[in-house]
Amino acid sequence: MTRGRRLGLALIALGLVFAAAAGEYSTWDWLILRREAEAERDRIAALRVEVDSLRKDAVAIETDAAVQERLARELYGMLRTGEFAYLIERGDTLDRGSARR
Repeated sequence: MTRGRRLGLALIALGLVFAAAAGEYSTWDWLILRREAEAERDRIAALRVEVDSLRKDAVAIETDAAVQERLARELYGMLRTGEFAYLIERGDTLDRGSARR
């Protein structure tokens, strides 16, 4: 192999290394960006599903009387006429520490 061929092969090899690893965006950077773009596309798809679900909930809250009643009961403790609200306190009524003294 002549000196010229070796030099030519070395230049080609250096050119390939430069093309893969150097420049404004290296191949490594490009692969990372491609992976990040795919992750963002997946996130956008999930957010679209969530927005659609929230939109359906908003329409139901505005138009469905049963949903409005359920929310009024859950969020604001509202009662129908004739209903009573009971507050049940949970806790230990016996102080075990003072019973042994």
